[in-house]
Amino acid sequence: MVSEHSDATDGDTTALALKILVAGGFGVGKTTLVGAVSEIRPLRTEEMLSEAGRLVDDTDGIDRKVTTTVAMDFGRITIRSGLSLYLFGTPGQDRFWFLWDELSQGALGAVVLADTRRLADCFPAVDYFEHRRIPFVVAVNCFKGARRYDAQDVLRALDLDRGTPVVLCDARDRDSGKEVLIRLVEYAGRMHTARLLDSVR
Repeated sequence: MVSEHSDATDGDTTALALKILVAGGFGVGKTTLVGAVSEIRPLRTEEMLSEAGRLVDDTDGIDRKVTTTVAMDFGRITIRSGLSLYLFGTPGQDRFWFLWDELSQGALGAVVLADTRRLADCFPAVDYFEHRRIPFVVAVNCFKGARRYDAQDVLRALDLDRGTPVVLCDARDRDSGKEVLIRLVEYAGRMHTARLLDSVR
């Protein structure tokens, strides 16, 4: 989703709004990231984890998690004057994957959050965006007590294409989350420009 509108206070200013997805496995920090960076009160669709849900949701390593996103999270952040990002956090469980196709319509790109304790949980999101040619960055959420790996280790472990950005972050920290989003916008911009040039050759 790319939308433009004129700023009422300055007739010469055109604001650009870009749609970004925040994806990843169950309990990886998607809701936390959207909430940390959003300049508006984020929309959340969280429900308490039920005993029935615990039977199908793998909570190994995230035993203290008591809620789960059942539709999406939504937030907004202004990167600079005239450029805003609309953030859509996806649900992490397999049974809510039917929502992803709707949420991904018109997206510039995606952030795939990863937890090195449960790295395999982000494979489905990586596959989803690769197959749909949606540019993405992998953001490793550095949980307290988790073993630290550098970006190259994660890139090799996920078998990512060369050039796919991998960044370390703290989903709770606004500045850290903003840096992830800036990296994504820069990378997605380069990817879309390259594809456009290829299409006219």
